[in-house]
Amino acid sequence: MLTKRQNLLETIRGGQPDRFVNQYEALAISFGVAPLSFSRTPRKPGDTWTNAWGITQNWAIGTPGPMPVHDGEHIVMHDITKWCEQVNAPVLKFTDEQWQPLQDFAAGVDRYEQFCAMAMLPGLLEQLHHMMGMEGAMMAMALEPEAVAEFMQFQVDWEIAYASQIIEHIHPDALFHHDDWGSAKSTLVSPAMFAEIMLPAYKRLYGFYKSNGIELIVHHSDSYAATLVPLMIEMGIDIWQGVMSTNDIPALISQYGGQISFMGGIDDAKVDVEGWTQELIAVEVERACRANGSLYYIPGILQGMPTSTFPGVYAAVSREIDRMSTVLF
Repeated sequence: MLTKRQNLLETIRGGQPDRFVNQYEALAISFGVAPLSFSRTPRKPGDTWTNAWGITQNWAIGTPGPMPVHDGEHIVMHDITKWCEQVNAPVLKFTDEQWQPLQDFAAGVDRYEQFCAMAMLPGLLEQLHHMMGMEGAMMAMALEPEAVAEFMQFQVDWEIAYASQIIEHIHPDALFHHDDWGSAKSTLVSPAMFAEIMLPAYKRLYGFYKSNGIELIVHHSDSYAATLVPLMIEMGIDIWQGVMSTNDIPALISQYGGQISFMGGIDDAKVDVEGWTQELIAVEVERACRANGSLYYIPGILQGMPTSTFPGVYAAVSREIDRMSTVLF
């Protein structure tokens, strides 16, 4: 029997997996233990706080995660052309004590069984709209693309400096990176605008990771983003995690399998709901597994971490994926 790590590699390389990769099972992800998360009170639904970038976050009860607060008092960046004056990046100086939780996490990962994956979030587009609101970010992309591109390259510089220290301390072999690029039905920006403004920054960022020991890049965007897949391939993404069923996943696998793989296909809006049942989840998991096949596809819900909004859903989906492995392998 293949290890979880081996089975994932067989799946994304078009080899001979012996079962479905079950959601996040092959990734040990460093959520909440990196130095910038150190000594912070664990966040929970109902909390409001300000992060290291000065962005006020609120986690509404009954939602998957926090969202930035964008009233006039809390917007960090009001004018993209003055980002140098309005944005203060977190200082990247940490004590040995601050590194210890991350090092303990990495030491506990069996790398024969799983990838040791560093988590980095938010991504470039999310950070832009976290700082200035979605309307402000979209207007900036349309009216001041050069300033947005400069700001994103600044973000890349900062992330590379931070990631360099993480890599030095734990030598991860995978990256789990967040950046939501669309809604359920469309991308937030056109492929042409994405290619002009964001692609150069992401190529430099993901190129850094690949040249520094990162074997696997998993990018989270729980959205429609089928039109961006060629750009994902160009920037070096190995697995697009969060692919909604509104994307034609079988067609994407047929066209791009072998260049990129797809993780998701089981929409949270259908299964991660109040009053969910094992029977409901069984139907959705079987549909996804039968439709999308066993190569270049990893079944799972769309959450950007191994959890669910409603207790028990993630585990219930995992049980059904295991069941489908016994049926289809």
